[in-house]
Amino acid sequence: MDKFTDIEKQYDKIYRYCYFKLHSREAAEDVTQETFLRFIANRTYRDTGQALQYLYSIARNLCINEYHRPQIESLPDEVEVPSSEDNLLTAISLQAALSELEHEERELLLLRYANEVPVTVICRMFQLSRFAVYRKISKALRKLQERLEDSP
Repeated sequence: MDKFTDIEKQYDKIYRYCYFKLHSREAAEDVTQETFLRFIANRTYRDTGQALQYLYSIARNLCINEYHRPQIESLPDEVEVPSSEDNLLTAISLQAALSELEHEERELLLLRYANEVPVTVICRMFQLSRFAVYRKISKALRKLQERLEDSP
């Protein structure tokens, strides 16, 4: 992540992470933008080779701050509807199965599989060993698979 183009590639992933945490398009956009502004303002972590971890740490802390801020009533976000009925049913089943997982399990799956964050970065973010992260991710995947198999 030494080059600016690599940072640009992370923007959508950080936004997705923030949206997962905040469930609001506007709040996720604001927090994502603030994350990158703070990242650019501080060269310390970028120069030590921990840029990705630093980005997620900033985003995580800003999401926590945003979550605890008093919220103003807003209109619900637009929901993208898959084009076919099968895709819609799959999306609904997946969303229902994910909602049954613990928050940390959903966060780990999002980071690892949706945002493709390396395990070493996740380890540093959660202050866990590689073994502990792999174990937690495996457990979350098993629970998700069980939920999906149980769904109609």
